[in-house]
Amino acid sequence: MVNRGYLMRSSIPRAFFRRTDIRLVGKCSREKNLVAEKARLRIALFTLEALPNARAVRRFVADNAARIAFVGLSDPERPSTGGLTGQVRRHLGRSGPGFLPYLAVNFGLPDLARGLAPATQALAGSRDVPEATPLRTLCRRLGLPHATITDVNGPETTGHLRQHRADLILSFHFDQIFDAATLAAAPGGGLNVHPSLLPRHRGPVPTLHALLDETPQFGVTVHRLAPEIDAGGILAQETVALPPDVTASRAAVLLHEAGRPLLERVLVEAERSGALPEGRRVPVLPYCGFPSPAQLRDLKRRGRRLVDAGDLREALSLSLKP
Repeated sequence: MVNRGYLMRSSIPRAFFRRTDIRLVGKCSREKNLVAEKARLRIALFTLEALPNARAVRRFVADNAARIAFVGLSDPERPSTGGLTGQVRRHLGRSGPGFLPYLAVNFGLPDLARGLAPATQALAGSRDVPEATPLRTLCRRLGLPHATITDVNGPETTGHLRQHRADLILSFHFDQIFDAATLAAAPGGGLNVHPSLLPRHRGPVPTLHALLDETPQFGVTVHRLAPEIDAGGILAQETVALPPDVTASRAAVLLHEAGRPLLERVLVEAERSGALPEGRRVPVLPYCGFPSPAQLRDLKRRGRRLVDAGDLREALSLSLKP
C-alpha cells in the first residue's frame, strides 16, 4: 500500500503538489488566524497620558494593536473638573503649594512636551519609537479609533464601546471613575492597573502614600474595575523592589512599567480560558487621596521626595528614545 501510494503520487506532476500544499497550508493558516481572532479580546483602553504611564501605555498600545478596539484619552481640563484653573485652586486648597511641583512634572510638562513632539522627534530621530510618540499620534499611525473623553459615564462613551464592539474595558492610569452602567456596556467588564499593593494605598497618588509609611513597600496590582475606587477583585499582583532614594514620581513610572507584563499575562490567560475571572476579594481599606500639607511635611521630614531633577529631565524627554 505504501509503494502504491508513492507510485500514485509520483505519476502526477510535482508542480500540482506544490500548489496544493501551498493552498492547504494557506487554508490552515487562515483557519488558525480566524480562531486566534475569535479568541482575542477586543479592548477599550482608557488612559490619561502623563509622566507615570506615558512610555508604558504607548508600548502596550504598540504591542497590542490587534487587541485594541478603541482608545479613550481623558481630557484633564474637562468642565466637570473646573478646567485647569479650577483644578489648581482645588489642589492649592487641599494640598498647598508644596504639591505643585509634582503636578507640574507629572502632568504640566508632559503636556507641553506633547505639543513639541514632532520637532523633538525629528531632531532626535525618534519618530518611529512608540515610547517616544504621543499616544494620539501613535493611534493615528496604527489606525486605532480614538477619542477625547470628557465624561466616561456619558452616552458618547457607551456609544464608542458598542460601536467598536469592545469586550473589555482597560483603565491604565485613568482619572475618571466608571459607574456600573458603563462597565456593563462591555461584556467582560473592566480591569485596572494600579501602582500599589492593593488593598493598601487606594487612590490617585499611591506611591506618595507608600513613601509615607515607616518602611515603604511598592508593587503593582491588576484588578477588576468596580464602581468603588480601586476595590475590585485582584487578578494579579507583584511586589517591586525600588531604590531607597526613589521619588514618588519615579516610583510611579517604574511601577507602571512593571504593570505592563503583569497585565499581558492576565489578558493571555483570559483569552485562553475564555473569560476574565472575578479575582481575589480583599477587604476595602481606607482611601488615600491627594496629600494634605501635613503629609507633605511628614514626607520631607522622612527625607523622601515627590520629585527631583531626574524626574524633571524625564518629563521633558518623553519624545526621545528611552
